[in-house]
Amino acid sequence: MSEPAATSVLHQGPFRQWRLSRIIGVSVLVMALFSVLAAILVGMALANLAQARDQVVNQVDPAVQQALRLDAALLDQETGVRGYALSGQLDFLTPYTSGLATQRDAVNQLNGLLANLPTAATDLRLVLSRVDTWRAGYAQPTIDKVDTTKAPLAGSAADLGKAAFDSLRAAGGTLQHDLGLAHQQATVALNGAAGRVDTVCVVLGVVLVLIIVALALALRAAAIRPLSRLADQVRMVAGGDLEHVVAPNGPREVRELAGHVNAMRERILQELSSARVAHSVLANRTQDLQRSNAELEQFAYVASHDLQEPLRKVASFCELLQRRYGGRLDERADQYIGFAVDGAKRMQALINDLLAFSRVGRLTGDRQPVSANVLVDQAKANLADVLERTGATVEVGDLPMVLAEAPLLTAVFQNLLSNALKFHGDQPPHVTIAARRDGPDWEFSFADNGIGIGADYAERIFVIFQRLHPKDEYPGTGIGLAMCRKIVEYHGGRIWLDSSAEVGSRFLFTLPALPTTEDAEDD
Repeated sequence: MSEPAATSVLHQGPFRQWRLSRIIGVSVLVMALFSVLAAILVGMALANLAQARDQVVNQVDPAVQQALRLDAALLDQETGVRGYALSGQLDFLTPYTSGLATQRDAVNQLNGLLANLPTAATDLRLVLSRVDTWRAGYAQPTIDKVDTTKAPLAGSAADLGKAAFDSLRAAGGTLQHDLGLAHQQATVALNGAAGRVDTVCVVLGVVLVLIIVALALALRAAAIRPLSRLADQVRMVAGGDLEHVVAPNGPREVRELAGHVNAMRERILQELSSARVAHSVLANRTQDLQRSNAELEQFAYVASHDLQEPLRKVASFCELLQRRYGGRLDERADQYIGFAVDGAKRMQALINDLLAFSRVGRLTGDRQPVSANVLVDQAKANLADVLERTGATVEVGDLPMVLAEAPLLTAVFQNLLSNALKFHGDQPPHVTIAARRDGPDWEFSFADNGIGIGADYAERIFVIFQRLHPKDEYPGTGIGLAMCRKIVEYHGGRIWLDSSAEVGSRFLFTLPALPTTEDAEDD
């Protein structure tokens, strides 16, 4: 069976529905059946060879040898009788006596060996019959006569049994001839059995080679080629040709695998299409964000120049108006002027805070390793007047080195410290600043003994311009904690309110730790 023929047979009809395990099982079954058949045929041929060999080696050849012994024993008997008759000496009778013993032994063995050789058995019976005739008619009477006369017989008397012995020798010759024919036939049968063994082995070898070739071609057509085609198609898909449809072909497992690959390819196409749509949306949003950033930058420029200048003029003239005409007008006029001055100042503070908030992460500087203790000292120096006025105490632990923009991180410490000083209770403010290692980060904590913050406001306080108290109670724009969150997240950390604090408020925030020698060794 050629490979294309095997392929067409295996890919049509019921073979297409076969599993690879079934194909392999059928192949193994074919090999097993052939092995059993080969074992039976070889066994039969070897048994026939063994039978033919047994007939030659254990029957015919021993029978020929025993027939020769019998012939020699008869000749010895005839020679002994003849010598005894001519000499009258008892010593010449010894061959006769030993010949009788050899004859009995040879006859006993021939009776067992000629059981399957009826012609030779008939010849043996004829030989024995003539032996009995020769012994009764000549040998024994001659011996008895010599024993009686104690003298040799004349030559003519010794030749009386020659005719009977010649008849005996003729019967023995017939036995030898028939045994020779039997030996020839057994040898021919043995050679034929050996030839059949060789023929069976050669035929089985050729058939085995043909079966192996056929099974190899069938397995190649049924499994290897479909798997190779599937691998080529999968490589095409893996190479980026996602539009290529993987054609199912071959056994059921291969077709199921091709179906799964096709399903995966289609799912990838769907996800890729969704990703393209999402990328398009993201690109549009990125453009919108860039446009928004540009507008924000424009707003920042306007806020820092165009809005600030008239606002400063308004604030300056309101202050001049308050200084010059304060107390000269009625009480309501003084109140109105105070409102105008306060509004202008608060507007300036809001604009400045908003500008600072917008610059975080947009106007970036170099990040360098800095000591958090140094930054806390700078924040305390900036708030020195407030610290002295409130009588506050700041307890600072051993803070680590961090990678940060020093001005921004200083603003975080300053805003948290400012809030602790602003929202203090009846007791002088007491602030505790500490840090601990938390895996790859440093966790900083700011704890105070102030008025505290309710857990319900844990997220609201980080929203820009969100205030929990009226401005006449506690000054400020409500942007400080929003600024802290933006700066901390810009540095790769997070900040939150510890709602479990029982006294005052406690803020926690994390910053990535600098890599150390131990970390490098662990990596």
